[in-house]
Amino acid sequence: MDEVVEEGWRAFVRREFGALSAKEEREVAELVIDELDRHLWRVVDAAYDRLVCGECGGALSRGPAGCAACDRAHGYRYAAVEVDRPGVVPGNEHALRVNVSVVRRPYGISAKELLARRLSLPILLEGHLPTVEQAQAARAILTKGGSAEEYAAFIYHEWS
Repeated sequence: MDEVVEEGWRAFVRREFGALSAKEEREVAELVIDELDRHLWRVVDAAYDRLVCGECGGALSRGPAGCAACDRAHGYRYAAVEVDRPGVVPGNEHALRVNVSVVRRPYGISAKELLARRLSLPILLEGHLPTVEQAQAARAILTKGGSAEEYAAFIYHEWS
């Protein structure tokens, strides 16, 4: 899932700055984080990846639950701009963004929830979006003890 974010960052940097050194990318990342609401969510997420958390030492926003700086940054990431990609169902980009966020920082969610988010990503990347009923039916498969294979088969059949 990191590639979804990195692709957005590379396009942003290429468009706005051309080639940058790693040091220059960190400087740009700091500028992006200072103006979260002016940048696409993929750019913001990638900017956080280039910054180190002063508390836990990990990538800012991706540290363990309970790291105050990462928890705060993780929450702030949702101030970023979200625009549906051309040709996808309205709302798909939001679903993709949330799933990517959960998979990249899976603290505090159940193994079943993480599995569901991971298995849903390929379909969301294709531009599909389940109805509320389809999403609830898929979740029920895992809640009732269904396997990852059953869940995947259902979502690929019902959501595509």
